[in-house]
Amino acid sequence: MCKNLVALLTIFIFFAVVIQACTKDDSTAIVPTTTSSIQPIVDNTPVSNPITNDTAALGQALFWDPILSGGKDVACATCHHPNNAYTDGLDLSLGANAIGYGQNRRFLLPNDVPVTKRNSPTLLNVVFNGMDASGKYMPRTAPMFWDSRIQSLENQVISPLTTFEEMRGHGYSEAVTIDTLVARLTKIAEYRHLFEAAFGSSQAITAATISTAIAAFERTLVAMNSPFDRYQKGDKTALTDQQIQGMRLFKDEGCPICHSGPMFSDYKLHVMSVPDNTQLTSSDAGAMGGYAFRTPTLRNVGLTAPYMHNGVFKTLKQVMKFYDDIGEPISQNPHVPVQQLDANIQRIALGTAEQDQLISFLHALTDSNFDKYIPTRVPSGLNPGGSIR
Repeated sequence: MCKNLVALLTIFIFFAVVIQACTKDDSTAIVPTTTSSIQPIVDNTPVSNPITNDTAALGQALFWDPILSGGKDVACATCHHPNNAYTDGLDLSLGANAIGYGQNRRFLLPNDVPVTKRNSPTLLNVVFNGMDASGKYMPRTAPMFWDSRIQSLENQVISPLTTFEEMRGHGYSEAVTIDTLVARLTKIAEYRHLFEAAFGSSQAITAATISTAIAAFERTLVAMNSPFDRYQKGDKTALTDQQIQGMRLFKDEGCPICHSGPMFSDYKLHVMSVPDNTQLTSSDAGAMGGYAFRTPTLRNVGLTAPYMHNGVFKTLKQVMKFYDDIGEPISQNPHVPVQQLDANIQRIALGTAEQDQLISFLHALTDSNFDKYIPTRVPSGLNPGGSIR
């Protein structure tokens, strides 16, 4: 959070504004639905990937199916589960060669697979990544991952499939990952039917159509009706007095300079000197080795602990302490010199009552009425979500 006299209106943009914002090369699509698990949304969808029931249904099946992992034991949903607001509740995720769900997940023995080096971010509202303060965004260039190294959901999807510690494991080499997965899916009649329904041909099982389908499903995961949103739309009973005081503190302490716009994120990279997670054998240097990480959305932040790029803080109280300890400024990571810190970072020194007010406001950004559907089966016949039961 950074000190700046940014007008509060830059973050208080109604969802109605959000969904109307379009760019010239992106179309607005209303998603039809015939099932309770695929929620209709209005979305600035790329022309190249219009969301339909067929693409979203295929994407949902792939999202939950561990057939996409080397050991057939990890799915996208393993680390992005609806019971944890599409995170996993861990500081650093456990992917390949692990068993169990959330806090109970553990590696199987023997094990030589490391933990992932970063916290699993929520997929709720990922459709809006990159949105600016005016509500405009470009899905084709949307920043993904904590270091923004990949742009667009379609491009992001492939990375976990090919990464050793995430989904690939010892199943095959990185070079043959996609060919192996395409061959697996092609052998399953139900997937051939689903791909044909979505893309017009049972032969259309490729890296591009796999990523297109999963991205289409992920774009349906929207949660934009929090008490804050209802308050902004005119329901003045939606926020408590404590939350209203916290909202004022949020502005006065300069939080909107980084946590700005409808998504409460500027989606930019900042050097914050977050302490390293001691589970890692080496320091995570972030984007381009400069210890910069992307500002996360604050929507549903009350549901997505632990916090920061490496999950080093378990509670919002600990996050408050981090900003208090940052000093004038003081680096809290020995690998980050003070002169490298983001120029806007300043200490936020609040008393206990004020901290409680600010945290109460952050909880007012929660919309728990999102898609929590968990399938009982997937086309491969494997356990939905992988080895999480």
